[in-house]
Amino acid sequence: MKELFPGVYTDGKFILTRNMTPGKRVYDERFVREKGVEYRGWDPFRSKLSGAIKKGLKTFPFVPGTKVLYLGASTGTTVSHLSDIVGPDGEIFAVEFAPHCMQLLIKNTEGRENIIPILADANKPQDYKDVGEVDALYEDVAQPNQAEILNKNADAFLKKGGIAMITIKSQSIDVTKRPDETFVIVLKELSTHFEVLEKMKLEPFDKDHLFVVLRKK
Repeated sequence: MKELFPGVYTDGKFILTRNMTPGKRVYDERFVREKGVEYRGWDPFRSKLSGAIKKGLKTFPFVPGTKVLYLGASTGTTVSHLSDIVGPDGEIFAVEFAPHCMQLLIKNTEGRENIIPILADANKPQDYKDVGEVDALYEDVAQPNQAEILNKNADAFLKKGGIAMITIKSQSIDVTKRPDETFVIVLKELSTHFEVLEKMKLEPFDKDHLFVVLRKK
């Protein structure tokens, strides 16, 4: 077993995290056991962060004890793997707007006490202002104003020099433009708050998506 980042492993074929709740699955992921330790397969077709790792991601701000604000938590796939990584001393504030997804998020991540589910609109960071300052900010929302959402939440919560990650979904922003045109527009809007550290397209895992790693100015 090779460690790619703190808490992220590969057995040569799969990306894995050490299961914080042994025996419990979140999304029918595979289990791998080695030397008495249970690991969870991290599917790059189900998680854009895993896809980015597969594509050669170099910047990884998540370590044991990291405080994370996650926008667009959905049903908990990526959130659960971050839960494995940040461990019992970390915190993941998982914001999700859709009540049905929130119900599944709570059900799927039962027993993971480092996940704090928040039913809220990521456009309104004032509604969850008690989160306070965070080390890392992750956004995976299908909204046309993705850059505005990230900028507002960075202003409200992300520490100076903190790392943000966003998946720019071109077809959620403007279907009339070529994806590359949309990416340029969104990156320009983000440049008011951030320095771009890395960017990569997520094919074959996700079409017309650009994964971007940023540092807050």
